[in-house]
Amino acid sequence: MTIALSTTSNFPDPDAAYRLIVEAHRGISDEHSAALDAALVLILANHIGDLAVLRDAVTLAKRRVVDEAQAGL
Repeated sequence: MTIALSTTSNFPDPDAAYRLIVEAHRGISDEHSAALDAALVLILANHIGDLAVLRDAVTLAKRRVVDEAQAGL
């Protein structure tokens, strides 16, 4: 069963979720930060367990990164 990618916040406190991720990176090197991000992505991708949803998420994330790069952000 494929479920559509949800792009609205499912957190009762989205700012707390953001702070949790930011704080996880505090005090670690850029290399460890990248490794943390990769591990987190793989853990959450496994939790989702739906290739179509993962594909949509990768496409959306990549589009946002490319758009920001082109905008000079």
